[in-house]
Amino acid sequence: MQDRGVLPSQTLRQLIEQGEITAEPEILADQIQPASLDLRLGSRAWRVRASFLAGQGRSVAERLADFEMHQMDLKSGAVLEKGCVYVVPLMERLSLPAGVQAVANAKSSTGRLDLLTRVITDGGVEFDRVPEGFAGPLYAEICPRSFSVLVRPGMRLNQIRFRKGQTRLDDSALAALHTRETLVPGEPVISDGLGFSVDLRPAQGTLVGYRAKPHTGVIDLDRIAAYLPGDFWEEIHTDSGRIILDPGAFYILVSREAVHIPPDYAAEMAPYLAMVGEFRVHYAGFFDPGFGHVAAGGTGARGVLEVRCHEAPFALEHGQIVGRLVYEQMATRPEQLYGAQIASNYQGQGLKLSKHFKAV
Repeated sequence: MQDRGVLPSQTLRQLIEQGEITAEPEILADQIQPASLDLRLGSRAWRVRASFLAGQGRSVAERLADFEMHQMDLKSGAVLEKGCVYVVPLMERLSLPAGVQAVANAKSSTGRLDLLTRVITDGGVEFDRVPEGFAGPLYAEICPRSFSVLVRPGMRLNQIRFRKGQTRLDDSALAALHTRETLVPGEPVISDGLGFSVDLRPAQGTLVGYRAKPHTGVIDLDRIAAYLPGDFWEEIHTDSGRIILDPGAFYILVSREAVHIPPDYAAEMAPYLAMVGEFRVHYAGFFDPGFGHVAAGGTGARGVLEVRCHEAPFALEHGQIVGRLVYEQMATRPEQLYGAQIASNYQGQGLKLSKHFKAV
């Protein structure tokens, strides 16, 4: 293993064997992804008055006492209601070795449901960040934004990626990687990462995205391909290459670029500069090695964009840059790649809702 890079699946197994990642019950083999580990909900949830960080020198349990409204047993299934904030202890806990830090993010299906979920820790001063040397439990803060959801212990809403040293490629290294690997078709936009633009002129038809309906039923997160899209989503059509984003509304759109993540690299979606528009793009940000890559059976895969408009209506145009992919060096190549020999739901994807919905 190199002295820096994102830790691959085989190294995560070593950390588990060494007791640096533990869980009760024990970690399952299919939680280990090419460059991340799925995290599982525990058996109890706290409904809290507000989102919070523990802060230096304070524990999450201590802060729960400040913000708790009531507790919920998840063992038989419980509904997390739209617009409410919950804290759920996770089954996994960490004892990070020297030089290793971690970053968490929502899983793809979580983000596509507008389910804001972030990891918090004892002493934490940032969401989704676990510092070098941290030892202790992990908690998920969950706030359903568009749909109420039914959850049970063991469900996987978050994932965590482990890093050693400086992993991020600067723009010159990213440009060199594109020259070797052709990360996107055509001329890349490289500025603090690889620019992502929105596709509002599809090759066929006029369907460009979906907008979440405001009053819907509950989504059981264990049910796959179970729900009719029309019960939860309004189709967005345009033949002009432009749509108007409504304040407060949540949209599923797709990138114009078909992206490749080479096997020796991972990537993370990051927001673009706030000055380009009054909207936020993405909740789920991890792209595993092999995503869209020929080595994993891919021919390029679009990035699904999870978009929420802020204070003012905003005109979004075809080809407008809305996000960026930050590429990271892997410490070593993972033994398995995204889409290859594992149950990857979104390899080769285009515009696609979460796995809970029937195919359109």
